[in-house]
Amino acid sequence: MASDKEPTVIKKYANRRLYHTGTSSYVTLEDLAGLVRKGEDFVVYDAKSGEDITRSVLAQIIFDEESKDGQNLLPITFLRQLIRFYGDSMQALVPRYLEFSMDNLTQDQNKIREQMGKAFGSGAMDALQAQTRANMQMFTEAFRLFNPFAAAAAAKGRGEAPAQGENGELGDLKRELNEMRERLDKLAKDK
Repeated sequence: MASDKEPTVIKKYANRRLYHTGTSSYVTLEDLAGLVRKGEDFVVYDAKSGEDITRSVLAQIIFDEESKDGQNLLPITFLRQLIRFYGDSMQALVPRYLEFSMDNLTQDQNKIREQMGKAFGSGAMDALQAQTRANMQMFTEAFRLFNPFAAAAAAKGRGEAPAQGENGELGDLKRELNEMRERLDKLAKDK
């Protein structure tokens, strides 16, 4: 929800207090979470060094939200998979893919809200569940593409014997890599 107006500047002081320069008042992480929910952009700078620390403040907001009872959006398996991408050769692709996925999820969310508004009570839950299943399938497929070894592990878990040679595991990995390249090219063209 980026806008044309300049983002609000928040300064973080050594005493860990956050200062909203637009309202000339101190704010909390909860206040900043409220700004995000309203679609207002802000940047956070360390008051002493001038360093942009927006990413770490947003991560802290997510951490705080995840710590609340019933507020979990990030499944443990997702968090583990995300950690595995740090330092991996695929690390550079993950942020763009996650942005793309979140944009699509946001668009789907708006469609679901429209459908619920039109059909309040009649099939709204079915539409929501169907969309949720479709989104989960998309995330599962995406992570399968980013981790070519997951397919081999899944086959092993099903008790299938791993194939050997050029037509076996190596061939499977090459095919998966080519599929991933094709999908990434398609995503790039769709933008």
